[in-house]
Parts: sequence; C-alpha cells; structure tokens
Amino acid sequence: MEEIFEKKWAKVTSVVENRFGEDVDMQSLLFLIGVQELGHGYKKFTKDQKLDVIHVAVCTLLSKYGYYKFTGVDKDEWPHWEATEKLPFLKASQQTQMMKQAIVDYFEDNKLIR
Repeated sequence: MEEIFEKKWAKVTSVVENRFGEDVDMQSLLFLIGVQELGHGYKKFTKDQKLDVIHVAVCTLLSKYGYYKFTGVDKDEWPHWEATEKLPFLKASQQTQMMKQAIVDYFEDNKLIR
C-alpha cells in the first residue's frame, strides 16, 4: 500500500515539475492548489495573500475529510470555510503524510494524474 502511495506522490510531483520546470515541495503544491481553487487567475500576491492562498488549499483539501465546510465567498471573491470537526493531534510526520494523501486525492479527483 505504501509503495502505491509513493508512486502516486511521485507522479504528482513529476506532473507539476514538468509543467513548471522546477522542483516542488509541499508548500508550492499547496500554493498551486490554492491559486487553482481561488480562481482569480495569474496575479501577484502579497506575502499575507500567499499565506491566505495556502490556507485556501488546506481548507479545500481537508474539507474532503470533513474537517472544514465551505461557507461561501466574500466581496473580494475569496472563499471561506468553517471548522466542522477538530483536527486530531498528529506528529509532524503524520501531518505531512495526511497532507500528501490529500494532495494526491485532489490530483486524482481532478483527473490531473491517473
């Protein structure tokens, strides 16, 4: 099972690296997902906005697991969520694994990898 997951994770990073021409890490994947979900297209973001974009990605990803519920968009068309379930206490490695799985699921659900 772990081997299958690692192949999927490698596929995700490979697809993104081939598209953007550079190495990717978890933060850059979260940023890309956040930009995609935000739907504002290409634009320059301030440092604070970049953190907000990553937050959009995290909420999007964890909403699939029932931790957040989409509540709508504000006047600037930024999406908002509310926490629906308390996140479990996880070690850093477990948090990383959960987010990697959520990213793989996102790419599969959106047919970005096979």
